[in-house]
Amino acid sequence: MSDEKPLPELRASDADRDRVAERLRDAVAEGRLDMEEFEERLEAVYKSRTYAQLEPLTADLPAAAAPAAAPSAAPAVPAAGAAWPGRIGGTGTSALAVAVMSGFQRKGRWTVPARFDAVAFWGGGELDLRQADFAQREVVINCVAVMGGIEITVPPGVDVDVRGFGFMGAFDQRDSPGPTEPGAPRVVVTGFAFWGGVEVKTKRP
Repeated sequence: MSDEKPLPELRASDADRDRVAERLRDAVAEGRLDMEEFEERLEAVYKSRTYAQLEPLTADLPAAAAPAAAPSAAPAVPAAGAAWPGRIGGTGTSALAVAVMSGFQRKGRWTVPARFDAVAFWGGGELDLRQADFAQREVVINCVAVMGGIEITVPPGVDVDVRGFGFMGAFDQRDSPGPTEPGAPRVVVTGFAFWGGVEVKTKRP
């Protein structure tokens, strides 16, 4: 007879807790949880020691969508400035990302909504727009960084307007995106940083 413990009795790792926290953050972005429920469950996540304690926290949420199988050849990455009209329009993939003593990441092919809110409290976040589509010609990314940091990466040719305010913190545009390309979107970065920072940088796909 095996002495192996049933799965629910096994001790959960930090990675297990982070995965549950990420699912809860997605549920907030999808409108399945309000902020009060999110905060209560997130606190329970980081107090959990076993799988049995973690499982109920997402039991009433649908499973996260499985990633698509990798094709035999890597898909072509849209070049900066290529086919901008085909990358503007549609519905935003998500409108909110929250990191509380943790992190968030949006990258690859996703659609930036007309307004995206990013919150980092004792945590960090990454928004990579190099392969993104845009719901509108102009999008606003509102960042709140409190003792945390948010990094935004844009491709060359995008019109970037940084308007955020830092108090013992900073909104920093490290690179120049260069001349604005015809049809390229305009990204307005605004918000507030307190003992934290928001960094906008330009990098090719």
